[in-house]
Amino acid sequence: MAGPSKGKDYYEILGVGRDASQEEIKRAYRKLVRQYHPDANPGNKEAEERFKLINEAYEVLSDPQKKAQYDQFGFVGDVPPQGGEGPWDFGGFEDLFGDLFGDFFGGFGSRRDARSPQRGMDLEMPLTVTLREAAFGASKVVYIPRWENCRTCGGSGAAPGTSPERCPHCGGKGQVESRSRSPFGEFVTVRTCPHCGGSGKVIKNPCKECGGRGKTRVRHKVEVNIPPGIDTGMRLRIRGEGEEGRNGGPPGDLYLVIEVEEDPVFKRQGDDLHVRVEVPFPIAALGGKISVPTLEGEEEIEINPGTQSGSIKRLKGLGMPRQRGSGRGDLIAHINIAVPRNLTDKQRALIEALAMEMDVPIKASGLFDKIKGLFAQ
Repeated sequence: MAGPSKGKDYYEILGVGRDASQEEIKRAYRKLVRQYHPDANPGNKEAEERFKLINEAYEVLSDPQKKAQYDQFGFVGDVPPQGGEGPWDFGGFEDLFGDLFGDFFGGFGSRRDARSPQRGMDLEMPLTVTLREAAFGASKVVYIPRWENCRTCGGSGAAPGTSPERCPHCGGKGQVESRSRSPFGEFVTVRTCPHCGGSGKVIKNPCKECGGRGKTRVRHKVEVNIPPGIDTGMRLRIRGEGEEGRNGGPPGDLYLVIEVEEDPVFKRQGDDLHVRVEVPFPIAALGGKISVPTLEGEEEIEINPGTQSGSIKRLKGLGMPRQRGSGRGDLIAHINIAVPRNLTDKQRALIEALAMEMDVPIKASGLFDKIKGLFAQ
C-alpha cells in the first residue's frame, strides 16, 4: 500500500528502506544523531531542525505499534495530518476510527502521556586506548556532554522562588477534549494540550539559567573500566550514564566505541601480536640467542644455525588476552637478518675471506691480501 502523498516520510528521513530491520533502523539513527547533534553543529538551525526530525522518525519506527500504524495508515496518533494526508481521506471520520481501534486493540495508536515517566536517550561516543591498555585493561575517566536537571531551578524550569502553575487551558490534565458529530452520533476526541505540551503546567517566570527547559548542558564525568583484550570497533555499554529520564523515568545508557591506537612496536591481528626483530648475520649463520620485545619486557629466544630472513618464531601465550575463552594469543617474531653497514678493515677482510672460501664472487677490495698476516697471529 502506498504511503502518504504528503507529510513526513520517516523512512526517507532515516535513509532506510521500508523493509529495514530494527537493527538497521537503530544503526541509521545513531549515525544521523552524531552527524546532526546540536553540539556538533552549534548555531546551525537547519541541523537542529533535522535533528528533531530524526528523533521524531526514530520514535515512531523503533516502536512496533507506532510503526505498524504508520506503515498501514501513514500517520501516528488519533488523526492523520490536516488535508486528509494518508492512504485514505477519512473526511471527518478519523476520531471514530481512532476510538474503534482503541476499543478493540487496547489503545492502538494512542499518544504517550507527556507526564508519564520516560527513559532517557542513549549516548554514544568514541574512546581511544593504547595497545597496552587494551592488553592489560585500564581505568579511564571520560567526560560526556549531556543534559542534566538545572541546579538553579532543580529541574522545574521556573525561576527560583516561583513554581510552574497549572495550565489554565487543560486544567492541569495535559489533555483537551473536543466534541464532534457524525452520522453515528456525538464523539469525544482527546488530544495533547497545545499550550502546555501535555505537562499540565505552564511557566510564567522561566529560570534564567536554563531558559525554562529545566535542564542544562554539562560535562559529565564517568569512570570506565577497560576490560583486557578489547579491540577496535567493540562497544562498551555503561548502564545509566546516558541522558537523564523525564518525569522520574530511568536514564539511558552510554555506549563507548573503542579505537585501539597503532603501536610503534607491535602489530595486532586478532589475539596475536607481530613484531619484527633484527638478527645479526653471525647469529643467523651459526646460531645463538637474541632478545625479543614483549608486552611484559624482553624475552630471550634461541636462533637456530642457518636461520633465514623472513622466517618466524612463535612465542606461545605472549599475545593479547582472548575476549572469548581463556588464555592469550601468541607473539610472532618476524626475523630480519641485519647486514652491517659500516665495517672496519678487518671485518671487511674477514667477509672477503669467507666469500673466497665459499667461492662466492664479490667485489673485492684487496684488503684481505694486505692484512692477511694479521690472521696468522
